[in-house]
Parts: sequence; structure tokens; C-alpha cells
Amino acid sequence: MQNHTTDNEQRQIEITIEDLPLHCPTPSMRLWNSHPRVFLPIESTGQALCPYCGTLYTLKGAMVASHP
Repeated sequence: MQNHTTDNEQRQIEITIEDLPLHCPTPSMRLWNSHPRVFLPIESTGQALCPYCGTLYTLKGAMVASHP
């Protein structure tokens, strides 16, 4: 039996705006199916914590406001 708590080795992940919308697990995670996909709102604070696995995501760089 696999331990899904420790199998996703990266517990802190930096992402860029190209990775948005952010969801966990990400395709690069070793156990991409370790929990249901959940979309994480990171745009307003620059950080998001996955409620399932506890991975902390940090948005690298500044958000660019898009106004018409």
C-alpha cells in the first residue's frame, strides 16, 4: 500500500502565471491521482495550500492586471 501523504515528494512548489489556473495534483506529481483534482485560488494572495495533501504553492513573479 502506498502512502499518499509522502509519495508526492515536493511539498512546496513555485508556479508562474503560465501554470494558471492552478490545480492540485499537478501533472508533474509522481502520484497525479493521489487525490481528487481541486482548483486552488492563488491569484489574490500569491499562495495556496492544497486541502488534500498540504502542498504549498507559491506564485513566482507578479500578476499582470488585464484591463480592456
